[in-house]
Parts: sequence; C-alpha cells; structure tokens
Amino acid sequence: MEHTYRLITSCPDRVGIVAKVSQFVADQGGWLTEANHHADADSNWFFMRNEIKADSLSIGAEAVREAFTPLAQAYDMEWELVDSARRRKVVILASHASHCIADLLHRWHSDELYCDIPCVISNHENLRSMVEWHGIPFEYVPVDPQNKAPAHARIQELTENYAADCVVLARYMQIIPPEFCRAYSGRMINIHHSFLPSFIGANPYQKAYDRGVKLIGATSHYVTEQLDEGPIIEQDVIRVSHRHSKDDLVRLGKDVEKSVLARALRNHLEDRVLVHGNKTVVFD
Repeated sequence: MEHTYRLITSCPDRVGIVAKVSQFVADQGGWLTEANHHADADSNWFFMRNEIKADSLSIGAEAVREAFTPLAQAYDMEWELVDSARRRKVVILASHASHCIADLLHRWHSDELYCDIPCVISNHENLRSMVEWHGIPFEYVPVDPQNKAPAHARIQELTENYAADCVVLARYMQIIPPEFCRAYSGRMINIHHSFLPSFIGANPYQKAYDRGVKLIGATSHYVTEQLDEGPIIEQDVIRVSHRHSKDDLVRLGKDVEKSVLARALRNHLEDRVLVHGNKTVVFD
C-alpha cells in the first residue's frame, strides 16, 4: 500500500472550499492520488477526502497540520490528517457464529485488511482454536443472563487494555451497554441481517422463508445506544426464489453478511466513512 496522508474535512457548505483546500495541498508540493467531495443539499454540509502522497509533501505531517489549521478555522471545518501507514488496532467480539469472524481473520491474514487484531473476545469457547491458530489472543468472557454488567465491564476493560482503535461485532449476540457505545462512538461496527423490522426476534430466516421473501440482505452500521439504529456504512442484498429452502436462505444470508461487514470495516480503516448526524457519506 502506498504511503499517503488522508486529509478528511467536513464543514458548512460555501463557495471556494475545493479551490482553497486544493491550493493548500499544491502549495505544500502535495501530489493527490485521490480526491472526493460531496455537498449535502438538505443539511448544507460539505464533505471532502483527499489522499496525498506522503513523499511528495515539502513538510512533515505535524507541520501540515499546523499550516492547515487557519484554513480549517476560517471554514469552520471538522478535520483530521491521517497517516495511512499507521495500523489501526481492531478488537473483534464474537459469539457462536463463525462465518463473519472467519472471513475477517482470513482477510487480515492475507493482508486484505490493513490493521492489527490484538485480540478476539467471545462469550463462548467454540471459536478459540480458530482464533489462536492465527496467533491472536482469545479472551473468553462468559455472560451471566441474570447479571450481565460484570461481563460488559470486563469486555470494555479488555478493549481498553488492548488499546483498540475500533471494535467489530462479528455476530456478537449481546446488547452493548450505553457507556460502551459512547466510549467507542463512530468506532464500533455491527453486522446483522436486513429483515428488520419485518421479522423481529428469533429465527428470522424461518420467518422470511415462511413469508416467501424474494430478497435477503445485510446491514453494517456504527453502534449507538439505540439498538440497530446507528449510521449505516454498508448494505447489500441477494435475490432468492421459491426454489430456495430455509437452509439456502441462511447460507446465502451468511455470504452477504460477511462481505458487507468486510467492506464496512475496510472503508472505516481507509477513512472513507464520514458521519453526519445519523447518516454517513462513504467515499468508496
């Protein structure tokens, strides 16, 4: 992966933002390898992501940050300059299901995902051998259904001890407490089927099969205190028909879930997701 700096900005929309930022990059000798921007008409908010060759800049990253600050203040920008060489630490939470975590570990092992995975935390033991085969610590934290608070506190403690930049719920089947959600706001990613709100509760694939659905899908989003209502990062669907059994729906649904989660995490790691309210702009 080419070493770059990612200049991520968002601010109230007005004339001249692209010109000013582009001129700033050029003044530092910056070579743009990618440039994206979007103006949201409803909120009058502007979003921009520029990727700059690191070795093209005439000054270092800290000097760039210092020099860019007056321009950012003039346009009331929310912004950051991110070094692409820094590997984010991604802590994964999982339960029984293996399809999403197996896919993420494979993509990490084959360098498709540029990150470190310092540990996997699970409330069940069945994934231990797969995780440890990859040389990753496996932390077993059982959850008492009658008193979940100690387990949640331990999971948050482990996540902080491993200095996680990001948390991924790879089919982790426990509700995350509000304080944990707040601590990792915009940095905790979940995946689930897209049958909600039509098929609520247990056995959604059976309910969807019984209803004769023609599309099944998955949604990946940032976790918030409102269950399954956080800003959406990625979604996809696959068509099914009367020829497919309930087991076929489960199999196809798992395929969609793991690909959607992997794309969501990759976009997050590459700083392509900008959150505004409960919506996102994703520069893919």
